[in-house]
Amino acid sequence: MTYRPKLIATDLDGTIVQHSGVITDRTKAAFDSANNLGIEIFFVTGRPPRWMPEIKATFDYGKAICGNGAMLWDLHEEKVLESWLIPVDAQIQTVDRLRSSIPEVTFAVESHGYFHRETKYLARWDAGLDLHGVADIAEIMKEPALKLLVRSADQSLSSDEMLEIAQRDLADLVTVTHSNSHDSVLEISALGISKGSTLAKIAQRHGIGPEDAVAFGDNPNDFTMLQWAARSYAMADGHPEGFKFAKFVAAPCVEDGVAQVIEELIKLPIR
Repeated sequence: MTYRPKLIATDLDGTIVQHSGVITDRTKAAFDSANNLGIEIFFVTGRPPRWMPEIKATFDYGKAICGNGAMLWDLHEEKVLESWLIPVDAQIQTVDRLRSSIPEVTFAVESHGYFHRETKYLARWDAGLDLHGVADIAEIMKEPALKLLVRSADQSLSSDEMLEIAQRDLADLVTVTHSNSHDSVLEISALGISKGSTLAKIAQRHGIGPEDAVAFGDNPNDFTMLQWAARSYAMADGHPEGFKFAKFVAAPCVEDGVAQVIEELIKLPIR
């Protein structure tokens, strides 16, 4: 028999947050119902904490894992609980290796309190935090970082193509992923840190194993989380490789795919 889960972990953008930025009433209602039944809710995202206010405003419950597993964030008290950051030497080695294998790359550094970029790095969301940039990102690599962002300056390589190269060249140094197949950008975390690794660690502290967990996601940065949970759902409109890592498929985000699944899960009996 299939039982009601004890934990639901979900990605945000493209999974429960539509590309227009909307979280629908149906999706909110489904999570409200799960929370009211005592199911642990985890919002597991590549976003830094400063991008979380809309999530806090929508949900008055839940735990947040930010930066692709690099930070456990108290969503409601707005404070860092734990973090697993990239050491400075690993940041510098990452830059050196990638400049050799992908010469057209540019970099940005993401941390809890700041965002810095190279002048040629075209920021999509955080440009206002660093209006001028620096010629060489190594100039400002002075402390551990939440994430490194790597962009193909001339857009000549897709995120998937860049990922293949970077995973080959950086496997012993950092964790590399991406969250947008339609762009040319990579997201880099400390070695061994991912959504799946941090979710597993925190779930274990709550006495919850993968057999009692459900996870939802749409892109490569979600794949470790989809692998970990016994019941995991790749979004039908997500990355084409998602189906290899998830056990099931949810309807597209624009059709409230996550809500559709949760509405059925909460009808199940308790183990």
